[in-house]
Amino acid sequence: MSFNKDQKASVISGFQTHETDTGSPEVQVALLSERINYLTEHFKSHPKDHHSRRGLLQLVGQRRRLLDYLKGKDLQRYRGLIDRLGIRK
Repeated sequence: MSFNKDQKASVISGFQTHETDTGSPEVQVALLSERINYLTEHFKSHPKDHHSRRGLLQLVGQRRRLLDYLKGKDLQRYRGLIDRLGIRK
């Protein structure tokens, strides 16, 4: 799935830390989470799409690495981000 400009801009504006921020860990994790959620819904109607499933696993791993980085850098930002995204239970 690829975002159109409006979808991507709305996600970025919701998680950016300052006005011109497009690459902070918060924004990257939010974009990855949107793609992961889309693919999760995709697999409910296409259970045998194993090529996309591999891509989903790669996205989950990349998001996990970014979250680990953020957790090591700033625990408060990490906790705020996972609360906003509803990732961890």
